[in-house]
This record gives sequence, structure tokens and C-alpha cells, in this order.
Amino acid sequence: MVIRLKNKVITRESPPFVIAEIGNNHQGELATAIEMVKTAKLCGADAVKFQKRHNKSLYTKALYDQVYDNPDSFGVTYGAHREAIELDEAEFIELKKYCEDIGIEFMCTAFDFKSVDFLESIGISSFKIASGDLHSLHFLEHVAKFGKPMFVSTGAATLEDVHRAYDTIKQHNDQICIMQCTATYPADYHMLNLNVIKTYLKEFPDAVVGYSGHDWGILAPSVARILGATVFEKHFTLNRALKGTDHKFSLEPPGLQKVVRDLKRVDMALGTHAKTVHDSEKNVKRKMGKSIYYAKNLKAGAIITKDNITIKCPFDGISASEFKHFIGKKLLVDVKEDDPLQHSHFKS
Repeated sequence: MVIRLKNKVITRESPPFVIAEIGNNHQGELATAIEMVKTAKLCGADAVKFQKRHNKSLYTKALYDQVYDNPDSFGVTYGAHREAIELDEAEFIELKKYCEDIGIEFMCTAFDFKSVDFLESIGISSFKIASGDLHSLHFLEHVAKFGKPMFVSTGAATLEDVHRAYDTIKQHNDQICIMQCTATYPADYHMLNLNVIKTYLKEFPDAVVGYSGHDWGILAPSVARILGATVFEKHFTLNRALKGTDHKFSLEPPGLQKVVRDLKRVDMALGTHAKTVHDSEKNVKRKMGKSIYYAKNLKAGAIITKDNITIKCPFDGISASEFKHFIGKKLLVDVKEDDPLQHSHFKS
């Protein structure tokens, strides 16, 4: 289960891999797209992801020509709207080069065969598959045959659907990331079903598992990390108030920074499976922990009872856990109240 990208190698044991999903939030402007890539890099994202459509081959003529009259529309028809926010091929090539120049992974969702073939022709290092194509087995097979890593979202699907898509890809390609996703925009927390991540880890032992989120806020990626996800995709914008359907549930730069920060904190906080005493705890352990002390002055030959020893701070001698061990033992030396009990005070 190894995914090899241009700049990174991803396994289940890898650090979190964060994808800033720019999609079409650049509104068809290359300069905006480049600014978003630069900002995502500064926020700590490992990759930026765009969307590529050849609209006239993707949509029926009826849908392409359908009136699209709403506040988020960039054209009077749906086709005109989609064309307005689509970068052309030359702009994609320039965008890919800019990503390479600054050292951030360039990723893209291809929605149709023409877009897949174009992205392959410019040397893209991976393909993102949208939830809507989970059932497009012929399409999945076409992409899989390129042998490049495939990040597959699984919104609006059953486990049987995911298995069928996975098996189709696996015949030609073993670099697969299965991503839990809810295809609702935005998705409320009760819809996220993050425990499916544990199901995917079990059902697809040869795949990397991730989370593609359309949720509000920054909490879900951290929970997904705790559950075992490695790859995290969140929609990204420079300003949620901008025109367009995706901006409203996208993260602005401070939010993306916090996702990256919190994912690193999760890994640090989870630590290891070994229970140890940290160096920073030792002074606290001495001050707050308890040792066994004498409760009164005693002469050599006295027999220790529970009334003539006690436990007190600091933890400077024998642990309070051994209190009962000394009941009934005979002292060899004189001791004073508040002296710490020592093994040398008794026969070995």
C-alpha cells in the first residue's frame, strides 16, 4: 500500500497528507489560481487540487443549454457558467509548472475521458476520482490503466459500490486511496460517518485510506486522523463570501493552517503505545507523589504498625505503594518523625 507522487510517498504510516481542494474557486482566473496555490503552500498543504472538465463532452446538450439563473451563476446557461469558470489547457500547463516550481503537489479531478487524456499528456502524477464516477467502471478502468495513483471519493455509495470500484481499479493499478466522503454540500456533522474509515481500513487492507470533507470547520480531519486516515482533502478559498457554490463551505487560509496544525498535533498527542514517565514529569512526580515516612519517633527494635508509619510528600524515598510490605517488620535503628523510611532500616 504505497502511493508514489512527484514529491511524496504515502503509506498508512505516513504523516498526514493534506490536499487543498481549490476546484473551481479560482473562478476561471489563472492569476487567482496561482495566488491560491501560493497561499495553500504557505498554509502547509502538501497538495493543491483542481477540477478539469471538457464540458461539451461531459454534459448532454439539454443540460449544457439549460437556463442557470441564480446568484452564483457565471453564465445564463449551465454550459456558459461551466465554461466561464474553466481554465483552458494552456493555463493548466502553466499552473502545473508553477506548482512544481514551488514544491507543492499538483492534483486534479478529471470528470471525463478527454480531461483524463489531457492530464495524462501533461504528465500529471495522480488522478482524483469524484464520487459521481464511482459507478463509472469503464471510466475507472481507463484511468487505472495509466498506472498512476488514484484518490477515489466514495460519497453517495454503499460498501458494495466501493468494493466494485476498488476491484475494477485493482485489476490494473494497486496505488489506490479510498476516501470516506459525504456527497452533500455542505455536509453536517451527523452525516459524516467517520467510523467508515475504520471499515475501509479493514475491508481494503492494500489501500491507503483518506477523508474528503465537505463539512463546516476544521474538526473532522483530526477525528479522521485518530481513526486511521492518512490523506485529507478540504475545499479551499481565499474568501468564503466570493461568488460561487463551493466558497461557502471552503476553508479560508487561517482555517487551512489550523487543519495542518491540528493534524500534526494529533500525531504528537497520540504518541506511542508505551507508557513512560517523561522527563518533564519527574519534578511533578517528586513534589506530588508520596513516599513512606515515620509518623513518630521510634527506637531500634520497634515493630512497625500502620499507626507509626504514614505516607507524605515529597516522593523522595520508598514508594507509598509498598506501605503494607513493612507492617510487622522490626526496626534496626532509631528513627525520628518525618524521617523517610529506608530499606537499610530493616533486615534484608
